[in-house]
Amino acid sequence: MDVPRDTDLDAYRLQVEIYRRMGAADRLTAMFRLNELARKLATAGIRLRHPDYDDGRVHLALARLVLGDEIVRQVWPDRELVEP
Repeated sequence: MDVPRDTDLDAYRLQVEIYRRMGAADRLTAMFRLNELARKLATAGIRLRHPDYDDGRVHLALARLVLGDEIVRQVWPDRELVEP
């Protein structure tokens, strides 16, 4: 069991046990909520680091984080890569 460095072992064990007790639909819902939270946090970080970015540049920066440079270049070949 790889315990995240920022998590107490007992808290981690409790979290794993809670996930195990959940049904598939509840685990899927939790996964989607955590994914959305991660995207919001990443977007907030991009906006803090680059207050001059418009929404389009923020979107491209997030895409770079999520998809990587190669895919971003394929999807938006005419756009420059922006720093995340």
